[in-house]
Amino acid sequence: MYRKAQDNDRSESNLEQPFEVKLCTQNRWVILAQLIPWSEFEQEYALNFSQEMGAPAKPFRMALGALIIKEKLVISDRETVEQIRENPYLQYFIGVESYSNEAPFDASMMVHFRQRLTLDLVKAVTEKLVKSSRESREESPKKKSERESVGKSKNLGKLLIDATVAPADIRYPPLKSPPLGGYRGVNKVRQQTEKVIDILYKSIKEKLDRKPRTYRKLARKDYLKIAKNRRPSRKQRRKA
Repeated sequence: MYRKAQDNDRSESNLEQPFEVKLCTQNRWVILAQLIPWSEFEQEYALNFSQEMGAPAKPFRMALGALIIKEKLVISDRETVEQIRENPYLQYFIGVESYSNEAPFDASMMVHFRQRLTLDLVKAVTEKLVKSSRESREESPKKKSERESVGKSKNLGKLLIDATVAPADIRYPPLKSPPLGGYRGVNKVRQQTEKVIDILYKSIKEKLDRKPRTYRKLARKDYLKIAKNRRPSRKQRRKA
């Protein structure tokens, strides 16, 4: 037998607790409880039970809430019941009217909850939850305009948040390397020299028939031959 819950949309301030403590509205379980449309799917859940025969079943909010707590915290059925018994926020999440030190149900009920909540019903609740979550996170026009105005400000550079990240263009000469960082240093000097030649050629190219040959392609090919070698020998480095 199933009896429909009378007040599924109760406020978080109505849950009675010891020491006259009120629930925090910013708690994750309070926020999640407000996003899930409990009463919308309770009628479908009630179809699993007889209207007149049998003992009253646990409410839909308690069944689904317990399964959500178990999956979200990645704990066993027994630990789920213990967490609910000790935590007033979890008791509010599953729809308990007032805080109690007693467990709301036995751990064996978790098996029945999984059997009664069909895959289609869970899928429908998930889709509704995602839709509600997206709607609640929509930005107001004012915040959106402020964010766009900040995005149009002048870029002053790049900020590396991760301390383990370093620019990939930094070159370090190998240990016991010759002066100028070995062949890497010589290649760097070659590249800079080629730039100087290009700049000077632009100023006098009208007086020359053709640009002086520099063999830069062959030089780069020779450099890559040694640079791609992970462990070049001393003789290879000296030759390069």
